[in-house]
Amino acid sequence: MNTTHRVIDVLWKQSIIGLEKFVALAVVGGVVVYALNSLFVMVSMDWTLTMTYYELINRALAIIIGLELVRMLISHSIAAVLELLAFVIARKMLKPDLQSLDIMAGVLAFVALMAARHFFTESGFLERDRQDKKVA
Repeated sequence: MNTTHRVIDVLWKQSIIGLEKFVALAVVGGVVVYALNSLFVMVSMDWTLTMTYYELINRALAIIIGLELVRMLISHSIAAVLELLAFVIARKMLKPDLQSLDIMAGVLAFVALMAARHFFTESGFLERDRQDKKVA
């Protein structure tokens, strides 16, 4: 590969990273606006109703999902992707009008996420390494 191609490759990668940071900054801005708006909405709601609690949890998880998305865009780690998916599934599972198939699908999705975390992240590798040392 000649130097021109290397320079183009480096510039391309740098521009992609810059765009990802710009998108992450835009998402942070959106999360802040959403959080402030949610604060005003939640203050005006009737706290004697159960639906208000569900609304609070839904909004809190939406904010967390936004922040996890930013972390994923910045860190590029499989652990960040898995944690983002876990929050998305948790938000779906906490809706009050779930049917039994939705609950079963959510539980299976969490099991799949835990298996993926165990097999594909560094903490899973460290866990297996410790177990191998105990056996040896």
